Amino acid sequence: MKRLKFGLEFTLILLFLSVFQISAQQKVFKGNPDTAFAKAREMAFNKQRKQAQDSLLLILTKYPDYLDVRSFLAITYSWDGAYKKARKEFAYVINKDNKRKTDWIAYIKNEQYAEKYFKALELSKKALKVFSDDADFLILKAKSELNSSNRSEAPITMRKAVKLHPKNEEVLRYKNSLENALGFNTIGISYAMDVYDKQDRDNMYYSTLSYSRQTKFGSITTKLNYTNRFQTDNYQLEIDMYPRIVKGLYAYVSGGWSSSPLNPTQRYGFELFKSLPKSFEASLGFRWLKFSSETTIYTGSVGWYTGNSYWAFRTYVTPGDTGSSKSGTLIYRKYRSDAENYFTIESGLGAAPALDRFIPGFTGSEVFKLDSQKLVLGYYFSSKSKKNAWGFNASVFREEKPFAKGEYFVYTSLGLSYAVKFK
Repeated sequence: MKRLKFGLEFTLILLFLSVFQISAQQKVFKGNPDTAFAKAREMAFNKQRKQAQDSLLLILTKYPDYLDVRSFLAITYSWDGAYKKARKEFAYVINKDNKRKTDWIAYIKNEQYAEKYFKALELSKKALKVFSDDADFLILKAKSELNSSNRSEAPITMRKAVKLHPKNEEVLRYKNSLENALGFNTIGISYAMDVYDKQDRDNMYYSTLSYSRQTKFGSITTKLNYTNRFQTDNYQLEIDMYPRIVKGLYAYVSGGWSSSPLNPTQRYGFELFKSLPKSFEASLGFRWLKFSSETTIYTGSVGWYTGNSYWAFRTYVTPGDTGSSKSGTLIYRKYRSDAENYFTIESGLGAAPALDRFIPGFTGSEVFKLDSQKLVLGYYFSSKSKKNAWGFNASVFREEKPFAKGEYFVYTSLGLSYAVKFK
């Protein structure tokens, strides 16, 4: 009886495997691929997208390098918003034949539709190596730059496009559209307040009025900073510049001046930023402050763009007679539609390098020996026209007391900002 039961089970397993094998064999395409492709296209354009995709996939089981079929499959995925699937198919096609211009264009646009602007920018640069100075790819590159952290590069790209293609109507049209969207002037205002736990200190207030101008050499920003700390009003004039030196290399140059009691009388900063392979960026620079004594802070960072995310680590090192004080901050940003629409979170610890926390009686060096921890959350967004931008942030700080080592202040900070752009 047991043998009979075992034999029956074994026969059923063999039968199942045979049916599975026959079914698998039936999934291999048999027929004329060109005819089947034409039929699949017809179905796709007649609202039978799923059936069309099934037909295209079936053709590819027999002809995996039928690139027109795979390209059209990618396009239908992109139509459906299945950008990840489309990306895989476009990458296969381009890897097989990188001279297919229409597929490059569709691939880049797929990343833009997916709001993966950093990926779209990377692809645009690769396409321009194959199709040197091509007008279509210059426009796509500028569009990707506009919606990523490279937005200041977009006008430069379009000026180059106009110079190379002065009679191309699409180039001229997008250049004008870009200039209207960007605005070369920006006026901004920001306000923040520190609130201390247990009322250890009075609330502190910070505000800034700024004016920025985009030039062909980079951006220039003038700021008037006002703070009320320890019931003392403080004012500071500041100028920040981001000059471009050569492609992939730019600088941060800053100067500040004040006669207020809690600000350094002079402060200067300089930092070089260099683009690296694989979407990395590195920087190295310093900040110099003059109180009754002089303090130099060395700083550097490493950043990485991946998809629509940005990771960075920044460190500050301040040499001193008793040793160097150090701090580090890890930064994460998740971009949405462009570089002005993002969520950010920062976490930091180490010797506090804050430049606006000085108290009466400080020479400027003591504060850099204080231990601190911080957590910062921020959300920034713009209007549909890109002419208005807002920002909100909330922070929690734990900072060592200047005259009581080992004891800490805990305080929260809330801030908001607004900026308007115009030509």
